Order: sequence, then structure tokens, then C-alpha cells
Amino acid sequence: MEGWTRARLIPVKGIGSDREAEERATSALLAVVGVVRPLSVELFSPMGASRAARAQVDTFTEVIFDHDGRKIRPDGLVQISYAKNTWTALIEVKTGTNALEAEQIQTYIKLARANRFNAVVTISNEIAPAPGIHPTPGAQPRSNSTVALHHISWTQLIATAVRLKEHTGVEDVEQRWILEELIRYLEHRSSGALSFNDMGGSWVAVRSAARDGTLARQSGDVAEVCSRWDQLIRYVALTMGAEIGHDVHQVLAASHRSDAKARADALSRTLIDHGTLDAALRIPNTTGDLEIHADLKARQLTCTTTIKAAEDKGARGRVGWVTRQLKDAPDQLCIESRAHRAKSGPMTTLAEAREDSARLVDD
Repeated sequence: MEGWTRARLIPVKGIGSDREAEERATSALLAVVGVVRPLSVELFSPMGASRAARAQVDTFTEVIFDHDGRKIRPDGLVQISYAKNTWTALIEVKTGTNALEAEQIQTYIKLARANRFNAVVTISNEIAPAPGIHPTPGAQPRSNSTVALHHISWTQLIATAVRLKEHTGVEDVEQRWILEELIRYLEHRSSGALSFNDMGGSWVAVRSAARDGTLARQSGDVAEVCSRWDQLIRYVALTMGAEIGHDVHQVLAASHRSDAKARADALSRTLIDHGTLDAALRIPNTTGDLEIHADLKARQLTCTTTIKAAEDKGARGRVGWVTRQLKDAPDQLCIESRAHRAKSGPMTTLAEAREDSARLVDD
């Protein structure tokens, strides 16, 4: 009815503080995780929890433990049991701009170890620089620890829920409606589950210094911008994956996948020496990786991919083959053709290549 307000399972109205937003987001998420089994499978089975559809999922908020002579209160606890196996994790949640604290996480790891729990899972708006790397420096447990530390960003969580609803599907009608209500709540600006919305306080200064060639090698601003750049790329990968229904991954060098410092140092050197930032995304069912190049000096963002031309055609036939594959692409798309072993070649727009294939044929 016009002017009427639809009743909501998880209302956003009445959130009066950051603390209240955090408590409500935690309670809403854990309640839905306990009911919508496909969501708990997506979130926790990669961490070692059972994938069985009939597993028992129990969730709690504001759990209190006595540890080392004091009371410790994690935001939540998730326990997934099937047959004789039980997986238990403590949950720590932050919303808005609140950051996770290494000391608090380490305390929860000790608490989990004392109670023989399997993991500590943190949830916040911080996006890890690479898969398997926690965004909080100093929080990682020892390599021989019996307790694993995992992180889920709110962006990742929302993207997972959207992918489930839009593409994978939730068969149970009531569970699907509950999942939709959680998504609606978390996507509201009052929930505290923010999306990536800026490059940090140092962005403008770094962008201007890159253009002037005055970036300092020891500048903390450079490190902040490089960290935010990788967070942006991860955010794009997550949101793109939710839209297309497949996991999109950031492509990293082998030496960077397990070493965040090496990745940060490489980005910093490129930014200082050339004024550029680079990244690559691997998108399922596409011809090649999407390479992203941000030139801060030119203030230009370029996205490219490389396609291997058909081998059973001549030069002009190959140009025609490429343009036919791009029938729905915008006319201003730029195409560069390269002969075998050539580092560069003629470049033109898609519209011009359609009119005259010779524009992309090098003598």
C-alpha cells in the first residue's frame, strides 16, 4: 500500500551508536548463519568446518569466559557439529571505521587454545591485502598453533550472500527470504558494514607528489596508499564475483602471495620510481587476465587483456575475427595488434578497425 512501511526481520531504525551497530550486526549475522545452512557452508567450510547439509549449527553472542583470572567476552561463538566432529570458532566483529586490535586477537587465540577451540574469526571493514594474510599486523598466531586465525571482510561476506541468492540459489523459500533480509540490512548505510569508499587520507598528497616526481622513498603515505590500492583491487574482485556468480581472484606473484611485505615493497618502488600502481584480476570464463594500470602522473586508469588471435587466418582475417568477438563492446575500445615476438604494434579504436582492418596490420 502507498505510504506503508513493510515489516522487516532486521530493522535498521533505532541504531544510536557504533557499539549498538556492532552488536546488532553481530547478532543478525550469527542468527542467520545458524538458520541458512548454505551461508554457513560458504563461510566456514574453507576454515575446516563440516560441509554436511545436516550438520548442527549453533551460534551465540556475548559469550563470557573466565581466563587468567579475568572475564573475557568475545562478540560471538559458532559451533558446527556433524557425527562425532565439532568445529568451534570465536568471533570478533568490528563495524564502521573501527579497526581490529592485535592484542585483543591474541587474547582470543589464547582463550581458544585453552578451550580447545579450532579458530578465531574476525569480521570488519578491513580488507586483507592477499588471501590468507590477516589485515592486522602482529595478530598472526605461531606457525605451530593449534588455533587458526581467519578474517572475513564485510564486503566479502555481503558478496558471498549475494552470490548465493542470485546465482547459486537457496532452495528453501524461508531461508532465501531470511538471507535477503540479512543482505538488505548489511547493505544499509546505518548497519556499519561499509563498502570500500576512499583511498585513505594520504591519497591526494601522494597523487600530487607522484605527478610532481617528489615522492619520498621512506614516506609512510606511500605505504598507506599502496595498502589501500590492494584493498581496492580485492574489493573490486569481491563485488565483481557477486555480480557474475563466480569467484574473481587477484593475481599475485608467487613470492607475494605469502609475503605481504614483499608485495608492499614492490608496489612502493613502482609508485615512487614511475608514479604508477598495477594489479591483475583473473575472471572465470574469460580469455585472459584483466590487467589494471593506474598512472598517477597522467591521472589515467587503463584496463587491458591479451587475446591470442586465430591461427588459421591471415592478418586481415585475424582482425575481422577479433572485431566479431567484440560485437557488443564500445566503439572507443582500443585494440593494439602485435606481430610474433613484437613488443608493440599499430593501435586503433574498435570502430576504426571495423571500418578498415588494414589499420591493425603492420607492414
